Amino acid sequence: MSEQQIEANRLLVNRFYHEFWNEMDFEIAEEIVTPDITFHGALGTQTKGIDGLTTYVKQLHDVFPDFRNSVEDMVAEEQKVAACLTYHGTHEGEIFGVEPAGQPVQYVGVGIFIFRADLISHIWELGDRLSLLQQLNEPMHDDSILDMDSPPTGEDDPIIPEWEE
Repeated sequence: MSEQQIEANRLLVNRFYHEFWNEMDFEIAEEIVTPDITFHGALGTQTKGIDGLTTYVKQLHDVFPDFRNSVEDMVAEEQKVAACLTYHGTHEGEIFGVEPAGQPVQYVGVGIFIFRADLISHIWELGDRLSLLQQLNEPMHDDSILDMDSPPTGEDDPIIPEWEE
């Protein structure tokens, strides 16, 4: 596979998150995904086809009207792309049996994409649902748990032993 095709696949993933998902521009679906797209959502839902995927995105926006995906990094090879993500939104609708409290949430995840005929054919999203649930149930959450750039710094944090050969 050429570097041009790998870069084209990365562009489709960016369009999926920024245009289709964040801007809810569902008109571009046929330009970026196959008609029989299979989507495994980070919140435990699986859909098939463009209509199923569109319905899922709309339902998530009903719960988090300002929901946004931020692509932090991507790794691409052959017919696969993995995207490291941060999800953001304000809890305005019931989810997982938790009534809305209007608080902002942020959690991390990854999306794995498979391509067929130069379009996205499968997506698996894995999100940190535990962090999301903790934030939904504890509005005064500590955002430092989402900081992937530095280790915990508190005195009560467990010390991880060094690797011994």
